[in-house]
Amino acid sequence: MMLEYEWLGPLMFAGALVFLSLGYPVAFSLGGVAIAFAIIGVSLGVFDPIFLTAMPQRIFGIMANYTLLAIPYFIFLGSMLEKSGIAERLLETMGILFGRLRGGLALAVVLVGALLAATTGVVAATVVAMGLISLPIMLRYGYDKRLATGVIAASGTLGQIIPPSVVLVVLADQLGISVGDLFIGSLIPGLLMTAAFAVHVLIVAWLKPTAAPALPAEVRNIGGKALGRRILLAMFPPLLLILLVLGSIFFGFATPTEAGAVGCVGAMVLAAANRKLTWLSLRQACDTTLRITSMVIFILLGSTAFSLVFRGLNGDQFMYDILANLPGGQVGFLTVSMITVFILGFFIDFFEIAFIIVPLFAPVAESLDVNLVWYGVILGANLQTSFLTPPFGFALFYLRGVAPPEVKTTEIYWGVIPFILLQALIVILIIAFPGLVSFLPSLSR
Repeated sequence: MMLEYEWLGPLMFAGALVFLSLGYPVAFSLGGVAIAFAIIGVSLGVFDPIFLTAMPQRIFGIMANYTLLAIPYFIFLGSMLEKSGIAERLLETMGILFGRLRGGLALAVVLVGALLAATTGVVAATVVAMGLISLPIMLRYGYDKRLATGVIAASGTLGQIIPPSVVLVVLADQLGISVGDLFIGSLIPGLLMTAAFAVHVLIVAWLKPTAAPALPAEVRNIGGKALGRRILLAMFPPLLLILLVLGSIFFGFATPTEAGAVGCVGAMVLAAANRKLTWLSLRQACDTTLRITSMVIFILLGSTAFSLVFRGLNGDQFMYDILANLPGGQVGFLTVSMITVFILGFFIDFFEIAFIIVPLFAPVAESLDVNLVWYGVILGANLQTSFLTPPFGFALFYLRGVAPPEVKTTEIYWGVIPFILLQALIVILIIAFPGLVSFLPSLSR
């Protein structure tokens, strides 16, 4: 390629980001930019059209990708659980269990967020469900609006890092590593994140009792037999489902894709047990799954066309040379890649980041002998942080959409700040202590 045209690759990358920031559909932005720059490259004599002949083969490769089959399974699992009312009953039961503690309701939200993350892995569904169910109750009993909204948004994003997570499935595919290893490696960091949120709630409740009062006695005292029945019916089923899905992966009985299929069956059984398995709920769950999965596949097709043309213009080599020669080696690369992902997370969804940015970072990480499972967990935790960060964090938009009018947007923004700092602390811990990620995968081998 002629030296004077080496700017085409970086310009193509910038063009895609411009179209995404203007709000154009992701798949068509990537595909359209790829076509435009292929034409420009051919007209300048610097792009070989032979690259485009690989496109059909890549499309068939995407369709035959067994790992990606886990995505519709986990989306269906989350959607079906949302229809079954299990989140609502789980929150109510946890609220009664912890209601005698100051901050008990907020603590219940954190634990339910972790449980829903471990059964659905879908951030939007978790944030919306908990915002609709728990926010009115917390406000009714005098919770500080900032604490209430912050804990709901933060707990909802645990679905990014606690397996099974659609984010981790996509990251594993783009990094070329085992989904099972990434799931198992992210378990301890996910539990650490949950524990950090819970400790923060307890500290706030201790320092400012009026911000997180205990539930009135008449609400939490429902009798031992009634409470035992609620625990049996509302808490055991999701725990059993988590054991089926994660346990089968951890102990090697099933691949993540097979475990996702088992989880779908389990979700339908739970819906049937709650008398919510109707043709309408099944159709709605299937419709949600079809829409989201189709979106992911179209983005993947667009990103495949983009990467082919980008490679044909030597853009990948240009980016590799820059990233691989950063001062500081591994440390310099990690710093730049994490800051890039964090900032892009303000503006674009994790699918775009996974399909556009991660393929540029993966070969550099591999050449610098970075453990890709560890790197994938750091990326997932980083993306979780960006989901919360004002003004464009997606979890904030989800919560704003279901929050009552008396809750101001600024209160939601201020409420998530302590949780963003906690997430950043956990990311730093994962980077400083790689054993947090590598310990469980080494046991499962």
